[in-house]
Amino acid sequence: MAHLLAAHRATVALDRAHPHVTFSLLHWLLDTWADEPAREVFRQGATLLAGRYRQLGLNQLLPIDRVWVGVRSTQADAFGGFHHPNQGYRHVQLASVITRYGRLSDPRLTSPELVALDLLRSYAHDCLHWGSFREYRLQEGRVVRSRYGINRRDPQGRSYSERDKDDAVSTRNLGIVMEGATDQEARTIAAEVADRLGLAERITEPDRLAFSDTTGRLEPSDFDSAHPGVAAHFQLAMAGYEHGVGMRYRRFLAEMGGTEEAALHGLIVAAMIGGDVSGLTGWLDRRYGARAFPRIFRSPAYTGPDPGE
Repeated sequence: MAHLLAAHRATVALDRAHPHVTFSLLHWLLDTWADEPAREVFRQGATLLAGRYRQLGLNQLLPIDRVWVGVRSTQADAFGGFHHPNQGYRHVQLASVITRYGRLSDPRLTSPELVALDLLRSYAHDCLHWGSFREYRLQEGRVVRSRYGINRRDPQGRSYSERDKDDAVSTRNLGIVMEGATDQEARTIAAEVADRLGLAERITEPDRLAFSDTTGRLEPSDFDSAHPGVAAHFQLAMAGYEHGVGMRYRRFLAEMGGTEEAALHGLIVAAMIGGDVSGLTGWLDRRYGARAFPRIFRSPAYTGPDPGE
Protein backbone atom coordinates (compact mmCIF):
# COMPACT_ATOMS: atom_id res chain seq x y z
CA MET A 1 0.00 0.00 0.00
CA ALA A 2 2.85 2.37 0.80
CA HIS A 3 4.12 2.28 -2.78
CA LEU A 4 0.64 3.15 -4.12
CA LEU A 5 0.42 6.16 -1.84
CA ALA A 6 3.93 7.21 -2.86
CA ALA A 7 2.97 6.97 -6.54
CA HIS A 8 -0.05 9.21 -6.00
CA ARG A 9 2.04 11.75 -4.13
CA ALA A 10 4.64 11.81 -6.88
CA THR A 11 2.31 12.13 -9.87
CA VAL A 12 -0.75 14.16 -8.90
CA ALA A 13 -0.44 17.86 -9.79
CA LEU A 14 -1.69 19.92 -6.87
CA ASP A 15 -2.65 22.89 -9.05
CA ARG A 16 -4.53 20.89 -11.71
CA ALA A 17 -7.90 22.18 -10.47
CA HIS A 18 -6.71 25.79 -10.91
CA PRO A 19 -5.15 26.09 -14.38
CA HIS A 20 -5.49 29.90 -14.40
CA VAL A 21 -3.69 30.38 -11.07
CA THR A 22 0.04 30.75 -10.54
CA PHE A 23 1.27 29.08 -7.36
CA SER A 24 4.20 29.71 -5.08
CA LEU A 25 5.33 27.86 -1.96
CA LEU A 26 4.39 29.48 1.32
CA HIS A 27 7.97 29.95 2.48
CA TRP A 28 8.89 31.59 -0.83
CA LEU A 29 5.93 33.95 -0.51
CA LEU A 30 6.82 34.91 3.06
CA ASP A 31 10.36 35.73 1.93
CA THR A 32 9.05 38.23 -0.65
CA TRP A 33 6.96 40.27 1.80
CA ALA A 34 8.36 43.74 2.30
CA ASP A 35 5.58 44.71 4.70
CA GLU A 36 7.00 44.15 8.19
CA PRO A 37 3.62 44.31 10.03
CA ALA A 38 2.34 41.52 7.75
CA ARG A 39 5.44 39.44 8.45
CA GLU A 40 4.87 39.96 12.18
CA VAL A 41 1.29 38.67 11.88
CA PHE A 42 2.50 35.37 10.49
CA ARG A 43 5.57 35.21 12.74
CA GLN A 44 3.56 35.60 15.94
CA GLY A 45 0.81 33.32 14.67
CA ALA A 46 3.19 30.50 13.82
CA THR A 47 4.71 30.66 17.30
CA LEU A 48 1.29 30.71 18.92
CA LEU A 49 -0.12 27.79 16.96
CA ALA A 50 2.98 25.65 17.58
CA GLY A 51 2.52 26.04 21.35
CA ARG A 52 -1.23 25.48 21.25
CA TYR A 53 -1.04 22.36 19.10
CA ARG A 54 1.78 20.93 21.22
CA GLN A 55 -0.57 21.12 24.22
CA LEU A 56 -3.11 19.10 22.23
CA GLY A 57 -0.58 16.43 21.25
CA LEU A 58 0.61 17.64 17.84
CA ASN A 59 4.38 18.10 18.04
CA GLN A 60 5.06 18.71 14.34
CA LEU A 61 3.41 21.23 12.03
CA LEU A 62 2.69 20.89 8.34
CA PRO A 63 6.01 21.84 6.67
CA ILE A 64 5.61 25.19 4.96
CA ASP A 65 7.31 23.79 1.85
CA ARG A 66 4.23 21.53 1.53
CA VAL A 67 1.90 24.55 1.30
CA TRP A 68 1.17 25.86 -2.19
CA VAL A 69 -0.26 29.39 -2.34
CA GLY A 70 -2.08 30.78 -5.37
CA VAL A 71 -0.71 34.29 -5.79
CA ARG A 72 -2.17 35.52 -9.06
CA SER A 73 -4.66 34.56 -11.75
CA THR A 74 -5.34 35.40 -15.37
CA GLN A 75 -9.08 35.49 -14.64
CA ALA A 76 -10.32 39.00 -13.90
CA ASP A 77 -12.93 37.87 -11.35
CA ALA A 78 -10.68 35.49 -9.38
CA PHE A 79 -10.82 36.29 -5.66
CA GLY A 80 -8.60 34.32 -3.31
CA GLY A 81 -8.60 33.51 0.36
CA PHE A 82 -9.83 30.84 2.75
CA HIS A 83 -13.12 30.42 0.86
CA HIS A 84 -11.66 30.16 -2.65
CA PRO A 85 -13.25 27.09 -4.30
CA ASN A 86 -11.61 23.68 -4.43
CA GLN A 87 -8.65 24.34 -2.19
CA GLY A 88 -7.43 23.03 1.15
CA TYR A 89 -5.52 20.04 2.46
CA ARG A 90 -4.83 17.08 0.16
CA HIS A 91 -4.40 14.05 2.41
CA VAL A 92 -2.99 11.76 -0.28
CA GLN A 93 -0.33 14.27 -1.33
CA LEU A 94 0.31 15.43 2.27
CA ALA A 95 0.16 19.00 1.02
CA SER A 96 -2.05 22.05 1.14
CA VAL A 97 -3.37 24.21 -1.71
CA ILE A 98 -4.56 27.67 -0.67
CA THR A 99 -4.76 31.18 -2.16
CA ARG A 100 -3.88 34.62 -0.88
CA TYR A 101 -6.80 36.83 0.10
CA GLY A 102 -7.93 39.43 -2.44
CA ARG A 103 -8.16 39.95 -6.19
CA LEU A 104 -5.78 37.46 -7.73
CA SER A 105 -5.61 39.46 -10.97
CA ASP A 106 -4.18 42.43 -9.04
CA PRO A 107 -0.64 42.01 -7.63
CA ARG A 108 -1.27 44.76 -5.07
CA LEU A 109 -2.35 43.59 -1.61
CA THR A 110 -5.42 45.48 -0.43
CA SER A 111 -4.48 44.87 3.19
CA PRO A 112 -1.15 43.04 3.68
CA GLU A 113 -1.96 42.32 7.32
CA LEU A 114 -5.31 40.75 6.44
CA VAL A 115 -3.62 38.71 3.70
CA ALA A 116 -1.17 37.44 6.34
CA LEU A 117 -3.96 36.75 8.84
CA ASP A 118 -6.00 34.82 6.28
CA LEU A 119 -2.94 32.75 5.32
CA LEU A 120 -2.29 32.11 9.01
CA ARG A 121 -5.84 30.81 9.43
CA SER A 122 -5.51 28.56 6.38
CA TYR A 123 -2.14 27.24 7.55
CA ALA A 124 -3.32 26.65 11.13
CA HIS A 125 -6.41 24.91 9.75
CA ASP A 126 -4.47 22.60 7.46
CA CYS A 127 -1.86 21.84 10.13
CA LEU A 128 -4.63 20.07 12.04
CA HIS A 129 -5.81 18.22 8.94
CA TRP A 130 -2.21 17.12 8.33
CA GLY A 131 -1.71 16.12 11.98
CA SER A 132 -4.97 14.21 12.46
CA PHE A 133 -4.81 10.43 12.89
CA ARG A 134 -5.55 8.38 9.78
CA GLU A 135 -5.53 4.80 8.54
CA TYR A 136 -5.69 3.50 4.99
CA ARG A 137 -6.72 0.18 3.47
CA LEU A 138 -6.70 -1.43 0.05
CA GLN A 139 -10.12 -1.83 -1.54
CA GLU A 140 -10.37 -3.34 -5.02
CA GLY A 141 -6.83 -2.23 -5.77
CA ARG A 142 -7.44 1.33 -4.59
CA VAL A 143 -6.11 3.02 -1.49
CA VAL A 144 -8.99 4.37 0.62
CA ARG A 145 -8.87 6.23 3.91
CA SER A 146 -10.74 4.10 6.43
CA ARG A 147 -10.12 6.20 9.55
CA TYR A 148 -9.56 9.91 9.92
CA GLY A 149 -9.47 11.59 13.31
CA ILE A 150 -12.59 10.44 15.16
CA ASN A 151 -14.39 9.44 11.96
CA ARG A 152 -14.29 6.18 10.01
CA ARG A 153 -15.79 4.36 7.04
CA ASP A 154 -17.00 0.77 6.87
CA PRO A 155 -15.78 -1.72 4.22
CA GLN A 156 -18.55 -0.54 1.87
CA GLY A 157 -17.31 3.06 2.12
CA ARG A 158 -20.23 4.30 4.24
CA SER A 159 -19.37 7.02 6.72
CA TYR A 160 -19.95 6.56 10.44
CA SER A 161 -22.53 9.34 10.64
CA GLU A 162 -25.20 10.67 8.32
CA ARG A 163 -25.12 14.03 6.60
CA ASP A 164 -26.92 16.87 8.34
CA LYS A 165 -30.15 18.10 6.82
CA ASP A 166 -29.78 21.29 4.80
CA ASP A 167 -31.74 23.34 7.33
CA ALA A 168 -29.95 21.93 10.41
CA VAL A 169 -28.80 24.51 12.96
CA SER A 170 -26.66 22.00 14.87
CA THR A 171 -24.70 18.95 13.72
CA ARG A 172 -24.48 15.25 14.47
CA ASN A 173 -22.10 14.57 11.59
CA LEU A 174 -18.53 13.70 12.56
CA GLY A 175 -17.11 15.29 9.41
CA ILE A 176 -18.70 18.62 10.33
CA VAL A 177 -17.64 18.20 13.97
CA MET A 178 -14.01 17.71 12.95
CA GLU A 179 -14.04 20.51 10.37
CA GLY A 180 -15.71 22.84 12.85
CA ALA A 181 -13.22 21.96 15.59
CA THR A 182 -10.31 22.43 13.19
CA ASP A 183 -11.46 25.85 12.07
CA GLN A 184 -12.35 26.97 15.58
CA GLU A 185 -8.71 26.38 16.53
CA ALA A 186 -7.48 28.26 13.46
CA ARG A 187 -9.83 31.20 14.01
CA THR A 188 -8.96 31.41 17.70
CA ILE A 189 -5.26 31.67 16.84
CA ALA A 190 -5.96 34.33 14.20
CA ALA A 191 -8.12 36.29 16.66
CA GLU A 192 -5.44 36.28 19.35
CA VAL A 193 -2.81 37.56 16.94
CA ALA A 194 -5.20 40.23 15.65
CA ASP A 195 -5.89 41.38 19.21
CA ARG A 196 -2.21 41.43 20.16
CA LEU A 197 -1.34 43.59 17.17
CA GLY A 198 -4.45 45.78 17.20
CA LEU A 199 -5.45 44.85 13.66
CA ALA A 200 -9.16 45.63 14.07
CA GLU A 201 -8.44 49.36 14.00
CA ARG A 202 -6.48 49.06 10.73
CA ILE A 203 -8.89 46.93 8.67
CA THR A 204 -11.31 49.02 6.61
CA GLU A 205 -14.21 48.32 4.27
CA PRO A 206 -14.67 46.24 2.20
CA ASP A 207 -12.33 43.88 4.11
CA ARG A 208 -14.04 44.00 7.49
CA LEU A 209 -16.34 41.10 6.64
CA ALA A 210 -13.36 38.86 5.85
CA PHE A 211 -11.62 40.04 9.02
CA SER A 212 -14.66 39.11 11.12
CA ASP A 213 -14.77 35.71 9.44
CA THR A 214 -11.05 35.04 9.90
CA THR A 215 -11.23 35.88 13.61
CA GLY A 216 -14.46 33.93 14.24
CA ARG A 217 -16.56 36.99 15.02
CA LEU A 218 -19.20 36.90 12.31
CA GLU A 219 -22.74 37.86 13.16
CA PRO A 220 -25.79 36.85 11.08
CA SER A 221 -26.39 40.52 10.26
CA ASP A 222 -22.91 40.86 8.75
CA PHE A 223 -24.06 39.28 5.52
CA ASP A 224 -26.87 41.81 5.14
CA SER A 225 -24.29 44.40 4.11
CA ALA A 226 -22.06 42.19 1.96
CA HIS A 227 -20.44 44.12 -0.87
CA PRO A 228 -21.24 43.16 -4.47
CA GLY A 229 -18.58 42.85 -7.15
CA VAL A 230 -15.59 40.59 -7.58
CA ALA A 231 -15.79 39.30 -3.99
CA ALA A 232 -19.48 38.35 -4.20
CA HIS A 233 -18.84 34.63 -4.84
CA PHE A 234 -16.25 34.60 -2.05
CA GLN A 235 -18.76 36.12 0.37
CA LEU A 236 -21.44 33.63 -0.70
CA ALA A 237 -19.03 30.77 0.01
CA MET A 238 -18.18 32.37 3.34
CA ALA A 239 -21.85 32.50 4.31
CA GLY A 240 -22.36 28.87 3.27
CA TYR A 241 -19.37 27.72 5.31
CA GLU A 242 -20.49 29.67 8.35
CA HIS A 243 -24.00 28.19 8.14
CA GLY A 244 -22.92 24.65 7.32
CA VAL A 245 -19.86 24.34 9.57
CA GLY A 246 -19.06 27.14 12.01
CA MET A 247 -22.56 27.83 13.30
CA ARG A 248 -23.52 24.16 13.51
CA TYR A 249 -20.37 23.22 15.41
CA ARG A 250 -20.79 26.04 17.93
CA ARG A 251 -24.43 24.98 18.49
CA PHE A 252 -23.31 21.36 18.90
CA LEU A 253 -20.77 22.37 21.57
CA ALA A 254 -23.39 24.42 23.41
CA GLU A 255 -25.95 21.59 23.30
CA MET A 256 -23.63 18.77 24.29
CA GLY A 257 -21.10 20.63 26.41
CA GLY A 258 -23.11 23.26 28.22
CA THR A 259 -20.82 25.05 30.65
CA GLU A 260 -18.06 22.56 29.73
CA GLU A 261 -18.07 23.22 26.00
CA ALA A 262 -14.40 24.32 26.02
CA ALA A 263 -13.45 21.00 27.62
CA LEU A 264 -15.50 19.08 25.05
CA HIS A 265 -13.84 20.97 22.21
CA GLY A 266 -10.39 20.18 23.61
CA LEU A 267 -11.23 16.48 23.89
CA ILE A 268 -12.44 16.40 20.29
CA VAL A 269 -9.26 18.00 18.93
CA ALA A 270 -6.99 15.80 21.06
CA ALA A 271 -8.84 12.67 19.88
CA MET A 272 -8.56 13.80 16.26
CA ILE A 273 -4.80 14.17 16.58
CA GLY A 274 -4.02 11.04 18.58
CA GLY A 275 -6.70 8.68 17.30
CA ASP A 276 -7.49 7.66 20.89
CA VAL A 277 -11.15 8.44 21.53
CA SER A 278 -11.31 7.05 25.08
CA GLY A 279 -11.15 10.49 26.69
CA LEU A 280 -13.94 11.81 24.48
CA THR A 281 -16.19 8.75 24.74
CA GLY A 282 -15.63 8.55 28.51
CA TRP A 283 -16.65 12.20 28.91
CA LEU A 284 -19.80 11.64 26.85
CA ASP A 285 -20.64 8.43 28.75
CA ARG A 286 -20.38 10.18 32.11
CA ARG A 287 -22.65 12.95 30.92
CA TYR A 288 -25.15 11.07 28.74
CA GLY A 289 -24.92 7.40 29.73
CA ALA A 290 -23.20 4.32 28.36
CA ARG A 291 -22.38 4.18 24.65
CA ALA A 292 -23.29 7.82 24.19
CA PHE A 293 -20.97 8.27 21.20
CA PRO A 294 -22.75 5.76 18.90
CA ARG A 295 -26.17 6.93 20.12
CA ILE A 296 -25.29 10.51 19.18
CA PHE A 297 -23.41 9.97 15.94
CA ARG A 298 -23.80 6.50 14.42
CA SER A 299 -25.73 6.13 11.16
CA PRO A 300 -28.08 3.12 10.83
CA ALA A 301 -26.43 2.38 7.49
CA TYR A 302 -22.92 2.07 8.96
CA THR A 303 -21.79 -1.56 9.46
CA GLY A 304 -18.26 -1.18 10.86
CA PRO A 305 -16.92 -1.04 14.43
CA ASP A 306 -17.47 1.84 16.80
CA PRO A 307 -14.56 4.04 17.90
CA GLY A 308 -12.45 2.31 20.53
CA GLU A 309 -13.41 -1.19 19.40
